[in-house]
Amino acid sequence: MQPLLARIADRRAARSEATLQADIRQLLLAGDFGLSDSHLDDIDLEAPAGGGRRIDIEVGYTIIEVKRQLQIGRHLLEAERQLSGYVRSRSLGSGQRYVGILTDGATWRAYHLVGDALALIDSHTVATIRPNGLALFYWLEGVLATSQRVRPAPAEVARRLGARSTSHKLDRAALAALYAEHQQQPTVKLKRKLWAELLDSALGTQFVDDPELFVEHTLLMNSAYIIAHLVVGIDALELQPQDLITGQRFDQARILGVVEHDFFGWTTEVAGGREFIQGLTRRLARFDWLRADHDILKVLYESMIGPETRKRMGEYYTPDWLAEHIVDTVVTDPLRQRVLDPACGSGTFLFHAVRRYLAAAERADVPLNEALTQLTHHVVGVDLHPVAVALARVTYLLAIGHQRLTDQRDAITIPVYLGDSMQWRERRDLFTEEHVRISAGHNASEVEEWLRFPKRLLDEPSQFDQVVAGLASIAAKPRDPDKPPSLAAFFHHMRIGPDDQPMIHGTFEAMCRLHDEGRDHIWSYYLRNLARPVWLAMDDNRVDVLIGNPPWLSYRHMPAGMQAMFKKLSSDRGLWRGSQFATQQDLSTLFVARAVQQYLRDGGGFAFVLPNAVLDREHFEGFRSGWYKDEVEPTAVAFTGSWDLRRLRPHPFPRGASVVFGSKAATGSPRGLPSITERWTGRLGGDARRWEQAAPSIHRELVPLGPAHPAESPYKTHVRNGATIFPKILFFVETESGGRLGVGAGRHAVRSARSNLENAPWKELPSLEGVVESEFIRPVLLGETLLPYRILPAKKAVLPLDGSTLMTTPGSRLDYYFGLAEWWRKAEATWEAHRSSARLTLGEQLDFRRKLTAQLPAPPLRLAYSASGMHVVAAIVDDPAAVIEHGLYYCAINSRSEGHYLSAILNSPALTALARPLMSYSKDERHIDKHLWKLPIPRYDDTDRTHRRLAELGQEQCQFVAGLDLEKRRSFVTSRRRIRAALAGHPATREIEAAVMKMLN
Repeated sequence: MQPLLARIADRRAARSEATLQADIRQLLLAGDFGLSDSHLDDIDLEAPAGGGRRIDIEVGYTIIEVKRQLQIGRHLLEAERQLSGYVRSRSLGSGQRYVGILTDGATWRAYHLVGDALALIDSHTVATIRPNGLALFYWLEGVLATSQRVRPAPAEVARRLGARSTSHKLDRAALAALYAEHQQQPTVKLKRKLWAELLDSALGTQFVDDPELFVEHTLLMNSAYIIAHLVVGIDALELQPQDLITGQRFDQARILGVVEHDFFGWTTEVAGGREFIQGLTRRLARFDWLRADHDILKVLYESMIGPETRKRMGEYYTPDWLAEHIVDTVVTDPLRQRVLDPACGSGTFLFHAVRRYLAAAERADVPLNEALTQLTHHVVGVDLHPVAVALARVTYLLAIGHQRLTDQRDAITIPVYLGDSMQWRERRDLFTEEHVRISAGHNASEVEEWLRFPKRLLDEPSQFDQVVAGLASIAAKPRDPDKPPSLAAFFHHMRIGPDDQPMIHGTFEAMCRLHDEGRDHIWSYYLRNLARPVWLAMDDNRVDVLIGNPPWLSYRHMPAGMQAMFKKLSSDRGLWRGSQFATQQDLSTLFVARAVQQYLRDGGGFAFVLPNAVLDREHFEGFRSGWYKDEVEPTAVAFTGSWDLRRLRPHPFPRGASVVFGSKAATGSPRGLPSITERWTGRLGGDARRWEQAAPSIHRELVPLGPAHPAESPYKTHVRNGATIFPKILFFVETESGGRLGVGAGRHAVRSARSNLENAPWKELPSLEGVVESEFIRPVLLGETLLPYRILPAKKAVLPLDGSTLMTTPGSRLDYYFGLAEWWRKAEATWEAHRSSARLTLGEQLDFRRKLTAQLPAPPLRLAYSASGMHVVAAIVDDPAAVIEHGLYYCAINSRSEGHYLSAILNSPALTALARPLMSYSKDERHIDKHLWKLPIPRYDDTDRTHRRLAELGQEQCQFVAGLDLEKRRSFVTSRRRIRAALAGHPATREIEAAVMKMLN
């Protein structure tokens, strides 16, 4: 295989196009593309294309055009025109969506048809030396979509369907083109409008009405609909696209609430949509979804929804083994407890709650029909993200299992709803005393129309959903205007009593008018989803158990409007800790307080996955108290315990996590979070899916939680963070000779110092070059220049400083220095063209919060330490000209003895061990910042014998480290590691450790 791939990728070899075609055909047969020698007809070489033309290679719905060499220019354009004709001809002739590939063996370019022209979607390059066959396989397989019965393992789902896959790029581009072509059609405009209104209601200021987001949601929702059919064994390839997207087969099978007629069905209502759905179905049908035995759709969601979007929503998904164990812990009587996950995401907790209920029903010999009917009362989910909800409904089906969905059962409704569990904007207006209603907007006469249903119908979710869906279906059928359809049979079938029939008949007439006026009939979807969370909050409908993983959205990442609402709701409940903690406040605890307040019955229990900081950080004190003093409905919680997950490896979340347990207590009887937690440690295998696989690797022990308010060091108020010198391309430089003639005294030729750590857009930009006056090229200390007791050579940066004044404002002396002024103007222009924030000028960015100018004039001696890392690193800075960058913190010191004293303490492993529990939580405790000064490190006192001794030991170690021979090419991480290893055997280390432990404990 490897020699064949190397031969294909070698453009220098003397070969004909026919030879290359034959080699590519052999590659397709040898690879795992679902093709083989026994299916030679799957690959056509030189297939006739009409008019005497022949297609080089045709595989399924893919046309491959082979050229000896692909070079940008006229030859490439001609090849694209040729391929365009083939793809267009095949698409028109077959009614299927074809894609095209151009290749010379080394370069592979994938195209799809937009109108009559091809658009490039993705490309892949194969190296001639040691070609990566696996990478090419996944790229090609994403285009061909010919593989069969692929096991839906997480890695395969992410690799073949995720946002980075060629398959996803092709489908997304095709859908974007379809939307661009039809976005002005009334049905498409209306559905996007209703989508925007619902998400605005649910997300508030988090939501931005963006056409790209609408396209992304449409793709993901259509994918979920198709997968829903596949997971229950329905051959989606045999169904019409309209049936797939509207869920007709589920309606026929009386399984409601899986696939709904919603905002995203527009794809089958426009020209070209049918072909799109057929192509999407082929790609999804590659997988054997019947073999999915856990929440595999979580992987699909995470791989398709970008991390930035999930971070903005505060979404961190729970591994199956943890969700399973939490459910087993709190759902102790599954046949009698009603369970709600108010932030269900893709349905991980629902999956295990469903499985637990069905297992208990089977043990109790509950008939299957009765078990399924009762299940939908006992396990319910809500989420505000439409894609997550669609996936959660499919996950719910997975949990039931296709073998249970037999004909011997009544109708069931999948009880997963799109709604706002937080109730940011309370929708009590949906309910009157006797009925539930929703506005359908104003008709042509400017009269507002309402859809109304008797409120008691919601007590039976399955019946309510069948009534709503049934009326919508009848309203959409052709009608004789002179003979309105009778609902008598419908009323009989749905067991609608005489008292309720007039109201429902009025709603049906309104639905008919909406349909006839082209205002659609997805109001049923609207009504079903908006009403359920409000209904669940009513006294008689509250649940026995709340479980889940609420959004971990930091205050600093909330939009301004959401921040104001969050602050008000938090303040009302005693959860707001003041502006000094604003950046550390988190939505998760307010979410829990609101969920308990609204949805949990008195005495009901809960278990939520929360940030680890909830267990002992000062800004969560109000939450830990268990008393949420809302004026309308004050709520008391009796906490029963917690699990500290922070020390599991690899960590299951991007941030340190915990699980908190409790129950809803009688008003006035709160019980705060116990001071003892169960700490979990251990290293988990990557294949742990079930709790039984993970449990043997986890050690659990009861330990006390650290104090929330340790005695603080007097140094804390004197420590400052270094300057934000960013973007580095505009400031950090390398000096050059200036050529044979030089640049004159007092000046240096400079160009931007580059690094492979640069981020977009800066890494794509050319370096700045210039000649700058020497006095403005300052030494800068970064995190990477600091080692224990030692400082590496400083970096160089162009900084427009006149003493302690930044020369970036009008009227400054900047133009007195021609070289500096020219450099600064170029830097400013680059910043203005590429900055992400419209608020800060380059000068304001450089001196953000005065972190630069506050350093000047610098004292003769400073102590600097690292802002982050697995170990605290500190050293004395004795160069007043050096500027300290934000990767370091610093404070002035009065003497070298004080510096050695602090260096001995901060560089000791004991200090890191004591400070680590106080640090901000991420996957590891890496964010040192000012947290170490929460320890009672005393001011240096040269009359104190212990202080003097630590200073002496620190000086010994400083001299020892200075004598170590460190290889210049080694990274600072390696150098730090080597110094720590050397210090471990130094005679002073043990004495320092003992002194630090005694002083700080």
